Amino acid sequence: MSLHDDAVGVLETYDGQDELRRIYLEHLAARPDGMWKSCEAGHVTASALVIDPERESVLLTLHKKLGRWLQMGGHCEPGDASLAAAALREATEESGIPGLTLLPGGPVQLDRHAIPAPCHWHLDVQYAALAPAGAVEEISEESLDLRWFAYDEVAAVADGSVVRLLERTRAVLAAGVSG
Repeated sequence: MSLHDDAVGVLETYDGQDELRRIYLEHLAARPDGMWKSCEAGHVTASALVIDPERESVLLTLHKKLGRWLQMGGHCEPGDASLAAAALREATEESGIPGLTLLPGGPVQLDRHAIPAPCHWHLDVQYAALAPAGAVEEISEESLDLRWFAYDEVAAVADGSVVRLLERTRAVLAAGVSG
């Protein structure tokens, strides 16, 4: 199965955000290249919010290009077998933490945001990942900094998309998903 096919399957079964999900699916139906950075009309990206083992804080990266605190994530690559694999790869690369595990059940949220030219949109498929006990983060080339933030600190440092991702992640955790 291609990454494009996997993305369509994930989005078809994603429960929620119906209008945004429809936009993603229409984009992929119209654009066979819609998974790749080279698609200037926009492309699907994958990210993951990293949660500490005690489930009290999240690890955010101070993005080098944007200068904002964000979850880990980025572009899909040809070697990614699935959107989930892309999100896990990005989270591992950017956090420096081996052994992350995605919360079961698929994506937590979708977030469509404008990006600078020549591309127009990131159609981000957002997951959540649990860090293993004893995890130690390591700053990557793509980050200016990495920092753990208690849940109640996130709104003061991050934008609304990260706050919404945290809220949805906390709802998934509260519903009993253990990872």
